[in-house]
Amino acid sequence: MKRQVLVGVLLTPFVFVRFTLVLLIFALSACQPAEQETTSSKLQVAIGKPVIQGTALIFPADHGIHAEQGIEWWYVTANLQSDTGETFGVQWTLFRTLMPGNLESKWWDNNLYFAHFAMQHQQDHVAFERFSRARQAKVISSPFNASIDDWQLGSINNEFLPLNLTAAHEKYEIALTLSDSPIVLHGDKGYSQKTQSGHASYYFSYPFLKVKGRLTFAGNTYNVTGNAWYDREWSASLLDKNQLGWDWFSIVDTQSAAQSEKQGLMLFCIRGNNNNYEYCSGTEIAPNGVTTPLFTEDIKLSVIETVTLNNNDYPSKWQVELTNRPTIIIESITKDSRNQLTIPYWEGRVKATGGFNGIGYAEITGH
Repeated sequence: MKRQVLVGVLLTPFVFVRFTLVLLIFALSACQPAEQETTSSKLQVAIGKPVIQGTALIFPADHGIHAEQGIEWWYVTANLQSDTGETFGVQWTLFRTLMPGNLESKWWDNNLYFAHFAMQHQQDHVAFERFSRARQAKVISSPFNASIDDWQLGSINNEFLPLNLTAAHEKYEIALTLSDSPIVLHGDKGYSQKTQSGHASYYFSYPFLKVKGRLTFAGNTYNVTGNAWYDREWSASLLDKNQLGWDWFSIVDTQSAAQSEKQGLMLFCIRGNNNNYEYCSGTEIAPNGVTTPLFTEDIKLSVIETVTLNNNDYPSKWQVELTNRPTIIIESITKDSRNQLTIPYWEGRVKATGGFNGIGYAEITGH
């Protein structure tokens, strides 16, 4: 897989994905990605100020950068179908990590920005990345825009929705419009606890985004429609020293044909050093965006099937027991959903059956 890198004032990236924080060693030189590495300690580093419970979210300001927190992302996953019936998955993410230092330059604002763009079709999965400095990357709260060069997510007008999403790399490209979803605040009015010891983030989503547009996969172009889930999150740290990573799911029901009747489910469980799930949290989402929080005692997640890739075992099928629903089975659609980037992780489509019937995405880190 060819890796795309933008030339900039960066050096050896030591990055995070979603909750994954990684430090960087930098100087005035060309931007070059580090060799692939998976180190659990890098998930536990704290940078910036912890988020404070009770802080009210204010829009449009909270669509933009939270400079005091060290890790932040603008994250889209989508399940799409062509007018010929073929199905696709799309991920687009912009990450920001705080890197305070003494470098004085209009090209450096004490942050590293990097983006991931991935697509799935049948059992094929491709992923690409870009790194950027200030000015190459852009995040504006209103009218909203988050971008590295032509990889862009931005409001079409002065309102946040609808959004245009574009990215391209060689024979892979997306040009999509996202619209019509309520906003959802996870946890306590957006304050989302991640561990028993209190690591937390601010976390909100637009789970029911209606998608229409065009994509190109391996040189073939399709008109597509479907659903996208947009996540926003920022924090200083998210894992304890004895924790490896997490399994995270976002699922939208497929039983309701009408956009106004869709329901959503978000779940994540943090894994300890023994690979057992130590802390879980979730959100049940009504069609109008009203939420029901799920706590550790409400969730029992277990792996019932794995897939072995390069001598590593990855979960591929899960059983979820919730206190208020029949058993849910979640299964990967694309069996190898690894983003084999500077730091590899799993991000791929899933389907859910049983107590919740739908499609969505799973993210797995720490394997």
